[in-house]
Amino acid sequence: MSLGARLSAALQAGHARDVMLLPGDMSPQDFLDAQVPAAVLVAVTDRPEPGVILTQRPDHMRKHPGQIAFPGGRMDDGDADIVAAALREAEEEVALPPALVSIIGTTDVYRTITGYEVTPVIGVVPPDLPLYANDGEVAGIFEVPLSFLLDPANHGTQEVAWNNSIRHYYEILWQDRRIWGATAAMIVNLSRRLQWRA
Repeated sequence: MSLGARLSAALQAGHARDVMLLPGDMSPQDFLDAQVPAAVLVAVTDRPEPGVILTQRPDHMRKHPGQIAFPGGRMDDGDADIVAAALREAEEEVALPPALVSIIGTTDVYRTITGYEVTPVIGVVPPDLPLYANDGEVAGIFEVPLSFLLDPANHGTQEVAWNNSIRHYYEILWQDRRIWGATAAMIVNLSRRLQWRA
């Protein structure tokens, strides 16, 4: 069975199950406020051990400096839909040609503390594409094995004092990289949906 077929079957089966998900970084009351639509591309490389393409944001950025993220961003007026937004952002950030992405589907929305309603778009891409970082938005591009990211054993929890309360969050440590915040939360949700086995 091809990687695309496996992912599609896992996603379809996952959405047929009741799964406890992480809805977002805010309280349920805050979710009633207007959210800005956004999308990220979960680009899975079609190789014997599939990987996921991630980026690291530059340290000089005003928001989330140095953090690790999927390629993605807010939906623009010119985007036909949320999938188009994810593909456009991935092309802008890492020069990933949209025509080379085989879309599998979308999965659970995650609401960020900065007011974005982020839809992960899952797609399969050829391995070893010549990707190039947009210096204004991306400091580095790297790949993490899909099986590692989706293994619950690698989903650590941490806590931090924030706004006079203790907030809990997930983190995933890969080599010298620390994946945390909304990106880690979306990975945890995807892991719960797909129940992926290498």
